[in-house]
Amino acid sequence: MLIGIPREPDALVSATPDTVAKLIKLGYKVQVQAGAGEQASFPDPQYVEAGAEIVGDDVWSADIITALDTPREQDRAAMRQGAVLIARMAPGRSGKLVEELAGRNLTGLAMDAVPRISRAQSVDVLSSQANIAGYRAVIEAANVFGRLFTGQVTAAGKVPPATVYVIGAGVAGLAAIGTANSMGAVVRATDLRPETAEQVESMGAQFVPIPAETQESDDGYAKEMTADQAAAAAKLYAAESAKADIVITTANIPGRTSPVLLTEADVAAMKPGSVIVDMAAANGGNCTLTRAGEVVTTNNGVTIIGYTDLAGRLPAQASQLFGQNIVNLLKLMTPGRDGQLVIDLDDEIIRGITVTQASDQGIGNILWPPPPVKVSAAAQPAVTPAGLSAPDGAQAVDAHEGGKGVAWKLIAGLLGVALVLASPMQVASQYMLLLLAIVVGFYVITAVTHKLHTPLMSETNAISGIILIGAILQVGSSSLVVSALAFVAIVVASINIFGGFFVTRRMLGMFDGGER
Repeated sequence: MLIGIPREPDALVSATPDTVAKLIKLGYKVQVQAGAGEQASFPDPQYVEAGAEIVGDDVWSADIITALDTPREQDRAAMRQGAVLIARMAPGRSGKLVEELAGRNLTGLAMDAVPRISRAQSVDVLSSQANIAGYRAVIEAANVFGRLFTGQVTAAGKVPPATVYVIGAGVAGLAAIGTANSMGAVVRATDLRPETAEQVESMGAQFVPIPAETQESDDGYAKEMTADQAAAAAKLYAAESAKADIVITTANIPGRTSPVLLTEADVAAMKPGSVIVDMAAANGGNCTLTRAGEVVTTNNGVTIIGYTDLAGRLPAQASQLFGQNIVNLLKLMTPGRDGQLVIDLDDEIIRGITVTQASDQGIGNILWPPPPVKVSAAAQPAVTPAGLSAPDGAQAVDAHEGGKGVAWKLIAGLLGVALVLASPMQVASQYMLLLLAIVVGFYVITAVTHKLHTPLMSETNAISGIILIGAILQVGSSSLVVSALAFVAIVVASINIFGGFFVTRRMLGMFDGGER
């Protein structure tokens, strides 16, 4: 099938040369409209080198169109019947668009309707773009703040650090917290969900809880507050904003009007020179004085930034992440890696984003809204031999594979018992210790999450060192077999030691900027 990458009205593009190459590996042909990536620093020759064809307005005749947002009406009209449109569509508040797509017999896949479940994170464009937007929000605030973020003690006097207050600890909020903290600011943050406290503190900020907390809803967002909870939250927002130099609001729920967090009275109580970055400006704003797409300054000297394109102000990175989200989606929808798109409505991710589906009758079927998906509902976890739940995404082995595993364990156990019985008594006790160590080690290692396997490997350097010393002592044995085994132990332990130190060094470099 042919994928078309049109030129966008803003600086972003839905595919980069890197993601185009990945789409081609999936078996697709790719056409890119001339100049589509120019503003994101991706000139046409890079797309050609990646394997794409540069075309003009013919791009709209492709089998699949990927775009940042819903294309213009004239561009939608240029799409052929039965084609697939993949873009952000805001279907929850775009009823006429949904009907139009069905009337044109187009399949619409809304990238901003991805369900908030673990396995869907790789295709969640809202999260990938919010991550960049959170970073950019701090940069925009610093640009107009007019003071240093970090505190300093100089010969001319002491400079206090800036204080940043972030409302909302989702993807955008955590990105803003991390950026402000890395710039030296004192950061405080609030979220309706108490479970985000640990995440906020891990980013170097202080979590400020709301006296009346709410719980996370089934769709992954905080539940709507009661009147008493809302009053308590509003009081907290006002008090914290009055103390802060910079306030960043991130309460933005797709398909709904953004809640008001800061009133005109709250802004009037803030210090002159303070800055508010309203990341929900596109959906009405979290501040009553926000103007979408504009920067305004109040009578008391508070600057309110209402940019709606924060992610678009970093077009190269935003385009790359968006394009990778598209690649991840098409990997899921191209099981044969043959360039043929398969819309499996039994898959909760695909069903969740499918707004309309083209049909052979000439009129598409409207599939919006999708059935609800509870983020707390998970598949029955596979059980490890230790009786512990398997990691997320792991699947239980089938009965055939499980039977083979049991057979191998039984054979290994019988061989171990036979070895112990056939050995002298003084050696048999050592074998017993070895077998017990193997069993304990197996259960300990399998209980460790995969994310910790690399640092765990570096910790085993000490154990490998003990093995190396023992092998060196035995390499001069009069027994040829013992000497050979000692030599092998020296080689293997040395590889593990030096490999562990190398991996550890690279890990530390990733934290201090030495590795990218």
